[in-house]
Amino acid sequence: MGFTVAITGRPNVGKSTLFNRLLEQRKAIVDNISGVTRDRQYGVADWNGKTFNVIDTGGFVPDSEDIFETEIRKQVHIAIDEADAIIFMTDVTSGITNLDESMSELLRRTTKSVFLVVNKVDNNERQLDATEFYSLGFENIFFLSSMSGSGSGELLDALAALMPEEKNEETKNELPRFAIIGQPNVGKSSLLNALVGSERTIVSEIAGTTRDTIHTHYNLFQKDFILIDTAGLRKKNKEKDDLEFYSVIRAIKAMDEADVCLLLLDAEKGITAQDVSIFSLAARKGKGIVLLVNKWDLVEKSTHTAKEYEKQLKEKIAPFTDVPVIFISAKEKTRIFKAMEAALDVYESRKRRISTSKLNEVMLKAVEAYHAPVVRGHTVKIKYITQLPTAVPSFAFFTNYPDDIKTPYKNYLENQLRASFNFKGVPVRIFFRKK
Repeated sequence: MGFTVAITGRPNVGKSTLFNRLLEQRKAIVDNISGVTRDRQYGVADWNGKTFNVIDTGGFVPDSEDIFETEIRKQVHIAIDEADAIIFMTDVTSGITNLDESMSELLRRTTKSVFLVVNKVDNNERQLDATEFYSLGFENIFFLSSMSGSGSGELLDALAALMPEEKNEETKNELPRFAIIGQPNVGKSSLLNALVGSERTIVSEIAGTTRDTIHTHYNLFQKDFILIDTAGLRKKNKEKDDLEFYSVIRAIKAMDEADVCLLLLDAEKGITAQDVSIFSLAARKGKGIVLLVNKWDLVEKSTHTAKEYEKQLKEKIAPFTDVPVIFISAKEKTRIFKAMEAALDVYESRKRRISTSKLNEVMLKAVEAYHAPVVRGHTVKIKYITQLPTAVPSFAFFTNYPDDIKTPYKNYLENQLRASFNFKGVPVRIFFRKK
């Protein structure tokens, strides 16, 4: 299960800078996947082999003064409800403000771990000023400078200590888990209802592992799987503005529990920046992905053929475009079973293991056909390829100059792998190792 950390605090204390700093650890991986927006509000951090979700609540607060305080309080409440740990950020240069006081009152009542971070502590004098923050009454206090990054290592160590050791996902005889994710109002509930509709397919209700996801055990076409539904469960907070924040956190939680994510899009709106951002996150988490374009029955067919629509869709999610796109209507129940079949196919592809002999036979030919560019006069040779024993299909290419192979060639190898072995809808990872 994913571990989620929310960064809260009043405006301008440096939440986004810290957020970027925590995600920085992943820089090496992030750059290989374009389409990951820089101004995002959530991402995956990686520290000492443990990965966790980080959410910057600041990205969800509107900027007008009057609703400001109430909004920030709401964010704190959501963070308390939804996150596993909370970073409460303050700023040494302004001291303890009223807003800090009222936020710390809310946070002191929670049983979750709260880490009080005093930011901008970058000289001895400020170190002294920062001691006044002990009066807020939190046990875990960290003085840091999110600009320079000093002190962030200790904070990450403390967060990592809370996390259980990561177990490899491979458990015996587990049923495939599919999560239906997407923005509010794209039709997640309708799709679920359309699937549940025929009573005989539903076997039993399984309580979700978090109280925000319902797991339903299905049996369709003699195949069993579990659908994770994040739609409209908690109706009590009807404030419109919270919806986005809730839906993002829920999507992330569902994603962590799933093998394959069914990303539902609204045919009339197309793919939005938020959708692309969710897509990139699922890809980085190594989940299988199927894109479902819902409400296809409402689209004027003369102007948009499915083929054109799919082409435009794939331009936005490039470079990882080898994903199934299925046009459905949850309301009319059009192609919804085809969508489930696609998810089952992707699930199988994600588990695919290719024998080393087959892999070398195919991939060494591809290397012969198009060699890696010469670097500083060195000829780069790839001698041997093997698949690594991981939950996400990952391949090690053994070579004399692992650090000199650039992204374009890596993409070429990935495309060759995809062309020869079916990995549709599955992120593939490639590593270069010294022979």
